Amino acid sequence: MNRLIVIGASSGGIRALLRLTGELPEALPAAVLIVQHIGAHRSTLPNILGQRCRLPVAHPFDGEPLQPGVVRIAPPDEHMSVEGGRIRLGRGPKEHHTRPAIDPLFRSAAIDRGPSVVGVVLTGMLDDGTPGLAAIKARGGTAVVQEPGDAEFPSMPESALRYVDVDHRVSLAGMAPLLASLAAEPVAPAMAARSKEGALDHEQAVAGGRGEVIAHLSAIAEPSMFACPECHGGLWKLFDARPERYRCHTGHAYTLRTLQRAMAETSDEASWNAVRALQERVLVLRRMEAVERDNGNFGVAARIAEVREQLERQVDVLRGAVEEAPDPVE
Repeated sequence: MNRLIVIGASSGGIRALLRLTGELPEALPAAVLIVQHIGAHRSTLPNILGQRCRLPVAHPFDGEPLQPGVVRIAPPDEHMSVEGGRIRLGRGPKEHHTRPAIDPLFRSAAIDRGPSVVGVVLTGMLDDGTPGLAAIKARGGTAVVQEPGDAEFPSMPESALRYVDVDHRVSLAGMAPLLASLAAEPVAPAMAARSKEGALDHEQAVAGGRGEVIAHLSAIAEPSMFACPECHGGLWKLFDARPERYRCHTGHAYTLRTLQRAMAETSDEASWNAVRALQERVLVLRRMEAVERDNGNFGVAARIAEVREQLERQVDVLRGAVEEAPDPVE
């Protein structure tokens, strides 16, 4: 069985990937799958990397077979996963408030290819990639992490190093030679714990919406007090997950840090909607006040003005609170 190299990157990832893929050897005996956080934005990343990379680089098509010596990059707004030795694309539930996300690729690769997988976490923010890298290790694969001091954004590498028994931590300068060496090594037998395999399979079923989802969730998690920022369903806290992780029954997934970030974004949007609604009331009251004055109803106009002034003070307070709200997570 040929090796499969899966790579995840976020902030600062384009520069890191440009260097890494540009230094991969032409006869690499492994397929390379890459997730770069790009959301739904149009991506020219295959063209950018293809200018330096000696391997063919492109977005894959759904059902494309894994091929050694080929680089494939997750397209915008689609998760890329591996199933039956083929690449699968889909607009499944976001994980860590993003799509494409790193964990769906890593997790599916671990399940499908076991010890042949080499997982790589590069520069980025927060925790995406850490649970997936742990899944790769649980199925006997190899975990590689960019040296945090070498990363433009060290948060993702630091998270992986904190929670995963990483095999290699290396700078970008040493990454391509290491991957080439690992790709040439024979695949060792899997040494995964069966209990971990069962939990991973249950989680993959929830992510894919397969089978009795609540039964799968009940096997690996317990209900929490939190609601999903994406769909507002109840979030379940996964047993013994490090870092602490949550899933809802539709499949959205978060670590505690990515949950906070997602909640911050949704609460920020809600707060600005509240500011807008109050400002619109102020504008309507100002018009009502003018109409009553024009009609000679000065007492009514004064009462309206009093309410308008109270609302204007509320707008100032709410706007100030929204603008000054800190984000503790990097």
